[in-house]
Amino acid sequence: MHKKILLLGSGELGKEFVIACQRLGQYIIACDSYAGAPAMQVSHEFEIFNMLDGDALDAVVAKHQPDLIVPEIEAIRTERFYDYEKQGIQVVPSARAANFTMNRRAIRDLAAMELKLRTAKYFYADNWNDFTEAVNNIGLPCVIKPLMSSSGKGQSLIKTNEEMEHAWQYAMDGSRGDLKVVIVEQFIKFHTEITLLTVTQKNGPTLFCPPIGHRQERGDYMESWQPCPMTETDLNDAREMAAKVTQALGGAGIWGVEFFLTSEGVYFSELSPRPHDTGMVTLANSQNFNEFELHARAVLGLPIPEISLERAAASAVILAKAGGDDYPTYDGLEKAASIAHTDIKIFGKPTTRKYRRMGVALAYGAPNSDTNELRKKAFDTASLIKVS
Repeated sequence: MHKKILLLGSGELGKEFVIACQRLGQYIIACDSYAGAPAMQVSHEFEIFNMLDGDALDAVVAKHQPDLIVPEIEAIRTERFYDYEKQGIQVVPSARAANFTMNRRAIRDLAAMELKLRTAKYFYADNWNDFTEAVNNIGLPCVIKPLMSSSGKGQSLIKTNEEMEHAWQYAMDGSRGDLKVVIVEQFIKFHTEITLLTVTQKNGPTLFCPPIGHRQERGDYMESWQPCPMTETDLNDAREMAAKVTQALGGAGIWGVEFFLTSEGVYFSELSPRPHDTGMVTLANSQNFNEFELHARAVLGLPIPEISLERAAASAVILAKAGGDDYPTYDGLEKAASIAHTDIKIFGKPTTRKYRRMGVALAYGAPNSDTNELRKKAFDTASLIKVS
């Protein structure tokens, strides 16, 4: 088996996916809008272009004639994927899945209306009047999100009417691509947010990773831990919903399916058809295969006999505090590396901006370890590293 894979999006998640594929002998062309992106640093070839330019995307596909196209970001002219499938190119997980999940309207309507999954109440708005009406209908507090964004960009929680104008503009500014629409969503009183990494296979059953708890700030992931305690009933409900939505979308690969855990049960939140940022905790070898290895195996059609928990683990992000155009330096690596049962992954991004995720610290222990203690250790490790 020797496949040529065109990776659309070359951030830290793409980088780990490339490493997993290379270890299986595959050939990777990494694409992004800027030079020196993390996945480009470990790929055989790379291309730099705007993936929202359909003609440019067509040209790159025609140039390389890939066996597989693996999207890793939202800002792609995904409607072209249907044509690529007709040409015999495998789109991961599928053209339908990529088109649905790159747009919150499509995936939310599929989940709530067609599949009847339990979700928060929501409305859409593409202008100020509809936005204010939607907020009034939902009630405060409520969550505002761009229909197309990544890593929580443009997302906010509003608690007062005075915050509405800022939330509207923040959502517009945080929108990816040319889709300027927001979703106004009921705030669910949850005690925990989880990611249930779900693996669909070409020839095999759908598999589930142990649940991953996570915490966000500014709509972006700050820390995650695995396993996340939850009742058997809630876990079974989450698995059933994840299986339904991934089956409806079709294709093989790993999916990051997000849920809210509440005193009233589990609510479906969002879904990504690719490795999930909260799943970077699996880089601590918490599972027999990390999420990137699972994705690689699934898209290549290699069997995955089982997914097993090997360790308890936690992750904490390493953030930049300011912007800069030169390759950053990292202070405190020696101190961080001296802490037992931890690890550090620096992503290698060529530039910084305030709050940009530049690396991750990991802590791990026996499968029955206290995840709260591991969270603190991961946080303390991350805090020692300063991005300059």
